[in-house]
Amino acid sequence: MKLALHWKIIIGLLLGVVWAIVSSKMGWSAFTLNWIAPFGTIFINLLKLIAVPLVLFSIISGVAGLGDPKSLGRMGLKTLVFYFTTTLLAVSLGLLLVNSLQPGKLIDEQSRIDNRIRYELWAGNEGLEVKDGTNYLQDPTFVERAQQLTSLSKDALQDATVTEKIETADKTKNAGPIQFLIDIVPTNIFMSLNDNGLMLQVIFFALFFGISMLFIPDEKSNPVKHFVDGAMEVFLKMVDIIMQASPFFVFALLAGVISKMAGDDLGKVLEIFKGLSWYSLTVFLGLVLMIFAVYPLILKLFVKAISYTGFFKGMSPAQTLAFSTSSSAATLPVTMECVEDNLGVDKKVTSFVLPIGATVNMDGTSLYQAVAVVFLAQLHMIDLTLGQQLTIVLTATLASIGSAAVPSAGLVMLIIVLQSVGLNPAWIGIILPVDRILDMCRTVVNVTGDATVSTVIAKGEGLLQYNPHVDEEETFAP
Repeated sequence: MKLALHWKIIIGLLLGVVWAIVSSKMGWSAFTLNWIAPFGTIFINLLKLIAVPLVLFSIISGVAGLGDPKSLGRMGLKTLVFYFTTTLLAVSLGLLLVNSLQPGKLIDEQSRIDNRIRYELWAGNEGLEVKDGTNYLQDPTFVERAQQLTSLSKDALQDATVTEKIETADKTKNAGPIQFLIDIVPTNIFMSLNDNGLMLQVIFFALFFGISMLFIPDEKSNPVKHFVDGAMEVFLKMVDIIMQASPFFVFALLAGVISKMAGDDLGKVLEIFKGLSWYSLTVFLGLVLMIFAVYPLILKLFVKAISYTGFFKGMSPAQTLAFSTSSSAATLPVTMECVEDNLGVDKKVTSFVLPIGATVNMDGTSLYQAVAVVFLAQLHMIDLTLGQQLTIVLTATLASIGSAAVPSAGLVMLIIVLQSVGLNPAWIGIILPVDRILDMCRTVVNVTGDATVSTVIAKGEGLLQYNPHVDEEETFAP
């Protein structure tokens, strides 16, 4: 019997955990780090390779797909406003939960100190400023531990702490109050494409490019649309090819990450999974609140005709399929059928709003990204400032536009959000063990959000004809 890919990935994850435990118990951590972990690094590099072009072409394709701005402008604007609003609500809810529950601080202190030291070494090697102004490597108490974790000498460790360049200091000192707006607008898009840290500039360019395409004649824009759509399909196929090999890659990545964090101390492995359980519960709580509280509240405010139970009864087939496939795109035909037949939304709305939603509305992914970034920061004893967390809100919201409606695309976008606040993108390996289950749950959120927004838009356009007894009539029809 041929196993589905998600089962292969889960098996790879489990084998990675088992190998890390055996490796830690038997003292094989050095072998794991030298001969297995590099394949995990290759996996990260492959994801980073396609992240920027995937975002660029996905956003251009989604925006250009709005069609004639004269006929679709009003509905398009309302659709984007509602999608952005729900995404902002999702990210804000995620940040509220992760800052309140603080799952990353439930790991034992020594493990977090070791993580912090590794983070500071990484930041030094990357030429980045250490977050929150604290530097453990400058404290003599931790130098010996840092030497145990690395092969660096004391002098090399001290050099690694010098990450604040004069140019960076001058730039920060002279920056104005709206410097972040200046930084979003690129001076050279090719330079922005060459640096994952400038993803906001890529997103700005993609939005500007896509909107501009709406205002030129079709005969001139259609060749560009075909190229963009074709290029996006190529990159999505690259994602598919990478994911076919992902069971082996995630085994190597997980085994390497756990071995690096735990070394030959088996107790630290257990501490890692203790932290992941709280992280998973935090994400799951946020997703449940979005599905059963936030979306029904939006419907209650704008569409009073549809009852709480009626909405979920009508959408349950699409939600079930979304959970099993982890793909908003694969679920789209069923979503459209449920919204049209069960919720009474006119096809004029569903054919426009739902496909756009499958591209730009990734509420579950955005919530998960917000929780994941702050959790990983807590795990490494990094206190993100309000400004840095607002950067997460902005980046997660805009990056969700470029999240392909395919399984595990959120991991690619998480790399972007981590880089936006100067954190190590390789940390995605820490949360990878539970990503598949959470991916299934957040896809349900995405699909539910699409249905909610399309229903609200239909109500506003006078194109909603909900019949609460339609199921009963069909069931008992002769």
